[in-house]
Amino acid sequence: MLHRRDILKTGTAVAALAALGTPLARAAAAASASPSGAALNKLFDQFMTENLDTSPISATFLGVDTGPRTKQRGQIDDNSLAGYEKQKQLTASQLARLNAFDAKSLTGMDELNYEIIQYGMQIQDGDNKKYNYGGAGAGAPYIVSQLTGSYQQFPDFLASQQPVENKDDAEYYLQRLDGVALALDRDSEVVRHDVALGVIPPDFALDKALTQMNALRGVDAGKSVMVEAIVGKAKAANIPGDWEARAAKLVAEKVYPALDRQIALAKDMRAKAVHDAGVWRLPQGDSYYADSVIAATTTNMTPEEIHKTGLEVVADYTARIDADMKKLGLTKGTVGERLRGMYNDPKFRYPNTDEGKDKLLGDLNEKIKKIRARLPEYYGVLPKADLVIKRVPKATEAGAPGGYYNPGSLDGKRPGMYYINLRDTAEVPSWTLSTLSYHEGIPGHHLQLSIQQETDLPLIRKVSGFTAYVEGWALYSEQFADEMGMYADDPWGRIGYMHDAMFRGVRLVVDSGMHAMKWSREKAVKYFTDTLGDLDASAITEVERYCVWPGQACAYMVGKLDILKQREKAKAALGAKFDIKAFHKAILVCGAVPLAILDKVVDRYIAETKAG
Repeated sequence: MLHRRDILKTGTAVAALAALGTPLARAAAAASASPSGAALNKLFDQFMTENLDTSPISATFLGVDTGPRTKQRGQIDDNSLAGYEKQKQLTASQLARLNAFDAKSLTGMDELNYEIIQYGMQIQDGDNKKYNYGGAGAGAPYIVSQLTGSYQQFPDFLASQQPVENKDDAEYYLQRLDGVALALDRDSEVVRHDVALGVIPPDFALDKALTQMNALRGVDAGKSVMVEAIVGKAKAANIPGDWEARAAKLVAEKVYPALDRQIALAKDMRAKAVHDAGVWRLPQGDSYYADSVIAATTTNMTPEEIHKTGLEVVADYTARIDADMKKLGLTKGTVGERLRGMYNDPKFRYPNTDEGKDKLLGDLNEKIKKIRARLPEYYGVLPKADLVIKRVPKATEAGAPGGYYNPGSLDGKRPGMYYINLRDTAEVPSWTLSTLSYHEGIPGHHLQLSIQQETDLPLIRKVSGFTAYVEGWALYSEQFADEMGMYADDPWGRIGYMHDAMFRGVRLVVDSGMHAMKWSREKAVKYFTDTLGDLDASAITEVERYCVWPGQACAYMVGKLDILKQREKAKAALGAKFDIKAFHKAILVCGAVPLAILDKVVDRYIAETKAG
């Protein structure tokens, strides 16, 4: 999965980049052959400047906190109630200005760019106006949970993405570390507002959040990852100074007291929390879930259609897995029981030690190396950015997913990062690792997102994403790796690929089950484990994720099915002219698009191929 972020909020400022005279600046503004297209790109640039002005964290995440924006390295976003309200007003203002733009003369990519950004803003603005909890929009109702909140995000952000290249950077690091306390207190302010409306995470989500908060708080300030990160970075850059003492003082005197206040608040919430898993119990809960599904899938599918599709996918892959298992001599029990047997088989398990985990990471790098060498055969465009595989930080691995990807910076200095959760190697047997790597790395997230950043698109398009397209591409990549023959000598890995495809079908069933059909957490976990055979710990982590990110898990399979549908349409239309390399290039260089618009992208590719 792509680590969740507020996509349309992120951006960069062309004006700031241009002032630097860097290669990135010269590539920032997308070319347009028409005056109207150039005017549209200028408007997009203005939007990005506004977005970056409100989000210093985005500037660092994108790697554009340089030149006139360098001071933003020491600042944090305004995650207060007033800050969220300003963000809503900015979205509404930008949509109004975009709607007022004369789009009649736009053609080609300019026309598509307009429609894509308009679609995303319309969804965000509509949800902003409907719901007044969760910060903004639909899809993430809880400010603080096991997967959301400054306590959960800042330690890894400072360790992995905060740049420290000189003494000024080290000072900015300390300024931002100082700001973590404010971010925590602002989160708590919004939580109190939402609690007054009856918006409280389920009890089990708060239990996991408290476990993580206490783990973060239980470390001596001087040993905190937030302190160790600045010490390590300053040492690597040969920057003199007593950074450890200064950072530890901030953590002990500011961050930890704010964390203590949030822990107390979470305990108060826990006393009021209920066990119901779905958002149906929240204000406007039914419509909130329906809108969460629309935002995630960029379709008009209803929760009932999501559920039905999921059941069909599960039935299909159950039959496929059964057939492959029988070829390998696995015949006894249900498919789920046989998969559980594979999970428990020690021959597929890495030792749950530091050495075993290092070996696992080394094997992942080998898998990426092998498929990277095959890419030119199937993809008409390839990424330049490097890929690094890392462990999920120990401080947050308890509630984190099995794997996720963070894209590299726009300037190319920070590579794309594929994180794998190694809290227990029993949860990641060897037969599951190939497809996970193809999804998170190559040809999945890393290939798609790097190409999007490296292609001549307006910056608002380079940094924006639509979950169904992004995750749909990654899931499609799992299947395409099989079509490339990557499992020809790995029949157990092929079962792993089909297990993961069925897993995305299970997500459709479970997500809609809990949020629209009032399934309990326990019913969802049982369906999950009975169908997939997954270990209870993995199933619980997944199910609890869906509880706090309603609709998000529906995007994967819906996106994959649509990409496959578009591929079949192109094959039928082009016949002998169909070229898989050209098809992949067409939908990759266009960047992330709503599924509602992907059909138009493929129609353009078909028309151009016929004409050419």
